[in-house]
Amino acid sequence: MTTDDKILRVALVGATGYTGLELLKLLVRHPRVELVSLTAKVDKPVCIQREFPVLEGLIDMECRPPEPAALAAADAVFLALPHTVSMKFVPELVKAGKKVIDLSADYRFPDAGAYREWYGAEHLDPAGLPEAVYGLTEIYRDKIASARLIANPGCYPTGAILGIAPVLEAGLVEPASIVIDAKTGVTGAGRKASLPLLFPEVNENFRAYNLVVHKHTPEMNLILGEIAGKRVEVEFAPHLLPLNRGILSTIYLKPARPIGEEDVWERFQSRYREDRFIRLLRPPALPELKDVAGTNNCAIGFRANPRTGNLIVVTAIDNLLKGAAGQAVQNLNAMEGWGEGTGF
Repeated sequence: MTTDDKILRVALVGATGYTGLELLKLLVRHPRVELVSLTAKVDKPVCIQREFPVLEGLIDMECRPPEPAALAAADAVFLALPHTVSMKFVPELVKAGKKVIDLSADYRFPDAGAYREWYGAEHLDPAGLPEAVYGLTEIYRDKIASARLIANPGCYPTGAILGIAPVLEAGLVEPASIVIDAKTGVTGAGRKASLPLLFPEVNENFRAYNLVVHKHTPEMNLILGEIAGKRVEVEFAPHLLPLNRGILSTIYLKPARPIGEEDVWERFQSRYREDRFIRLLRPPALPELKDVAGTNNCAIGFRANPRTGNLIVVTAIDNLLKGAAGQAVQNLNAMEGWGEGTGF
């Protein structure tokens, strides 16, 4: 077998969550991947196809409680774990030479102070933070290619940053006064029992939540600040939709100078011309959640308002795929030098 034909041995920690299920669906059909270990917080080994009957006929593996020996055979490890848990695994995995893709927030900030402020916990691996590469593939592709540790982005930041980055880095919009009004499906909160997420609470309802204090705010500020080359403070308003999956973000931007829709269109096309998972819509078309459900795509549309002078960008993603599992596999492909669409 040549290097080009090699099969990568992969382990998944956190296999029983919504993101874990989506990772499994992708990895079992990935032509360059062999799943060697499935672990999760379970009392005893469980057949994963019994946990998720949709996997029947696709995989026949046991999911076991996490233990170091279960990860020893892997070349790469996906961590689909809650915040504050991944950092217990990462140092030893990196030390053992594993490539790691962490889907929690534990490695998204380069310093422990920001993590402590927003996640209310001391970081257990502050020395490892500078090594992590932020895994927004369309923005950091070159760094991802040589990384050992990927911090997979949050779902809200993925849609928002991809909609803002092209015009922000070109100086077409002001870094100040960015407003992100975003709506998500219930799976964004994870697979857990929670009163506000019960069907009677969510169905036939629509509400804003965590205004001012949402933990994805500093993540957006950090990455958009890097892109702008100056401090950015976004106004972020998240909302919960009565549906399972998807994020629609409506973003309000103030142009740095008068710009027309053709200028914006040319900028988006130029920036994303080679990107497999970006779907651009010409004005007046705007994306809808059904356009991206079940895909790793980010659909982007926009309008320039001649009355207010504002630029309004709308993005749509599937929060479990482009916002989590799909982007994680896209990052694995970029790390290994494979086509980013491999396995999709």
